[in-house]
Amino acid sequence: MIGMLAIAAVFVSVLVPSVADAASASAARTSAVASTTAGAATTAIRPATLDGWNAGNIISDAVFTDKSTMSAQQIQDFFNAKVPSCQSGYTCLKDFRVTSQNRPADAYCSGYSGTANESAASIIYRVSQSCNINPRVLIVMLQKEQGLVTHTWPSGWRYDSALGQGCPDDAPCDPGYVGFFQQIYGAARQMQIYMEGRWFTWYQPGNTWNVLYNPNQGCGSGPVYIANKATAALYYYTPYQPNAAALRAGYGEGDSCSAYGNRNFYNYFTDWFGSTQSNPAADNPFGNVEMVQARPGEVAVSGWAIDPNTSSPISVHVYVGGVGTAIAADQTRWDVAGAYPGKGEKHGFSARVPAQGPDATEVCIYAINSGPGANVLLGCQKIVPMTGSPVGAITSIKAAGDGFDVTGWAIDPDTTGPATVHVYIAGVGRPFTANASSTSIPAGYQQYGANHGFVAHVPSQPGTQSICVYGINIGPGANSELGCQQATKPGGIEEKGRAPIGNFEALVSGRGVVTAKGWAIDPDTAAPIQVHLYQGGVGRPFTADKVRADVGAANPGYGDKHGFEEQLTTSDTTTTVCAYGINAGPGGNTLFGCKTVDVDQSIPDQGRAPVGAIDAVDVTGTSARVTGWAVDPDTRSPINVHIYVGAVGQAFMADKANNGSLSAFPSYGSNHGFDQTVTIPSGTSTICVYGINTGAGGHSLLGCKQATASVTPPVVDRGRAPFGNYEALIGGAGSATVAGWAIDPDTTDPIAIHIYVDGVGTQYTADVARPDVAAAYPGTGSNHGFYQTVPMSPGTHGVCVYGINNGAGGHTLLGCRTVTVTG
Repeated sequence: MIGMLAIAAVFVSVLVPSVADAASASAARTSAVASTTAGAATTAIRPATLDGWNAGNIISDAVFTDKSTMSAQQIQDFFNAKVPSCQSGYTCLKDFRVTSQNRPADAYCSGYSGTANESAASIIYRVSQSCNINPRVLIVMLQKEQGLVTHTWPSGWRYDSALGQGCPDDAPCDPGYVGFFQQIYGAARQMQIYMEGRWFTWYQPGNTWNVLYNPNQGCGSGPVYIANKATAALYYYTPYQPNAAALRAGYGEGDSCSAYGNRNFYNYFTDWFGSTQSNPAADNPFGNVEMVQARPGEVAVSGWAIDPNTSSPISVHVYVGGVGTAIAADQTRWDVAGAYPGKGEKHGFSARVPAQGPDATEVCIYAINSGPGANVLLGCQKIVPMTGSPVGAITSIKAAGDGFDVTGWAIDPDTTGPATVHVYIAGVGRPFTANASSTSIPAGYQQYGANHGFVAHVPSQPGTQSICVYGINIGPGANSELGCQQATKPGGIEEKGRAPIGNFEALVSGRGVVTAKGWAIDPDTAAPIQVHLYQGGVGRPFTADKVRADVGAANPGYGDKHGFEEQLTTSDTTTTVCAYGINAGPGGNTLFGCKTVDVDQSIPDQGRAPVGAIDAVDVTGTSARVTGWAVDPDTRSPINVHIYVGAVGQAFMADKANNGSLSAFPSYGSNHGFDQTVTIPSGTSTICVYGINTGAGGHSLLGCKQATASVTPPVVDRGRAPFGNYEALIGGAGSATVAGWAIDPDTTDPIAIHIYVDGVGTQYTADVARPDVAAAYPGTGSNHGFYQTVPMSPGTHGVCVYGINNGAGGHTLLGCRTVTVTG
């Protein structure tokens, strides 16, 4: 079915992503069943071999949009052949009719004129003509979604949601799409929207995407080069590819990580209608370029290539700026072997070829044909090679101690290793290694990493000096000047026992943290000094060594490494921090001040999914009581849970007392429980509970349990006679007590009894509770006892009891007894 929301994938390069991001659809059909053949006629199709399956080219655009393949009568004949006879009481697809509706023409379909009592075959044909979709595509989708083509006892809901259009897994169907006509027209039109590529781009053809194997993201994904718009449309509709287990299974079940929707589409289409490709070019090699990446001094490429005429590895030619390098596609690729059975696993390639100069260049990769056919260009991509002379810059020169601190960065494009720089002052050069972390490196050099900074201290006499830095070349290119600057070193600094100076500038509040900012200098040294930050009477030492160019400029000769910006955690809603400058030698410390701020202790929304559990499912009759708990870690407030009985869900609030969440989230409180009673149908049902996210992030399946309804079958009047027991007759003064029980097996209701005294009868009702009788005769109820006091004159009397039939059938004499009554 069509996903209502989706996460657009982001790709990294022009031809094929070096790392293809996963694309998913949050409300898309999982296609979690192997094949939709429940209730299928005996004409069901044979097991598939999946010959020719290509996850990136499931069906060609030409075949997908060929609306001339079948007439309405041919469609009807096809349906008749699939289901020769339908089970009594059901309407199969071949006989299904409905009143279609008017639809206006738009950019995707040419409109529709509604017709009363229109057949399914006619609707499919006319929609295919209006929306330019192959009617065979719609037929196959009906089968793989609901099994309607071969079903012999389809229920009405299968027609209402025939193609899953507008029917997300986690919510009811959009009312605008409920009904067979609405499903066919809506899905066909949606396919044209998908293929247009205007609103849906995360499976854009001509790119490689990581397509999930299953809605469970733990099952992983695999790169798929989407070759055309029709295949992209199928992935928008069902965003999962079959894994190796699903492919091996044909129409059967794979493993717990398998999904089957697109596999079944291919199986049904090829088994019923033949190839999904209009011109397969069967003898040409094929493959996929999965990575083209500029690296220091080289270009890295990877992918796979197969020649259909051999299972042996073939050659691949990589051209960089017109210079070719031949490599063998002979690396092990079990994923390729699984996708193309019988071709073996030795078809992968991964190589590094030399860069050809620093200018932008084209990288093209060819699969070299073996036997019939021709060489095939797998793809080209323009890159900027990473080679040439060293690059870099001076970021600062500051007077410090007996000379200057010179900082900057340097990279030799031919290596990711550290470059060597020479720092010259007064005509004297000193070598340094650029291996320190630096935040000044431009984003264009991010592949080299951050450890290409240099921090060089060079001695100097007081006065103004010219300082130059050179990058030393190690490959193609030459040494390069990274920059020259003039700097002034003031006179020397002496120890005089002076106290530190500085400023506690700010205390900034964040979620659960505060950040203290400022600067500190001991006037008796240019070296960074310690500051102590006190919070709640507890101090922590830090070094004021962060770069503060403004402080360095205001205090010449001390350099600019005297700033502090330190983070402290707190669980308080208000906190106070005091900052002290610590003397590096003789003399006292300095209190720079204290600051108080309010602290935000709210929980940030980090897009985390809800967690929880089902504690129990208790069944009484057709009611199931479902208990458990659910918490969204991004809020302390209660959240919604959706409880599904089969495919039908209801929303409830998890706001009841439950201690289950306290161990995992002790600070969230206990009001996160749910205790709800839902109705279940006769037989065994699956009850699943989902935690619903209150903000960013997805929902969570908290668990599923089986529940079996205990339904007492109705009692049928079969004309059977009552039965029971005349248990006691006890005489007394002026009366006698008559006791026992009576049941009509054709009803659970109490029945009448007749008590005859010396031939004279009186009617009573056997409706006294008798749990022992109910236990002995399950399903008949418990109110079947009688205990009657009957007036009688003194003397001896004969007393008989009859069970009176509640419907058809005769009465039953339960017995006669004699009793003596006193005056």
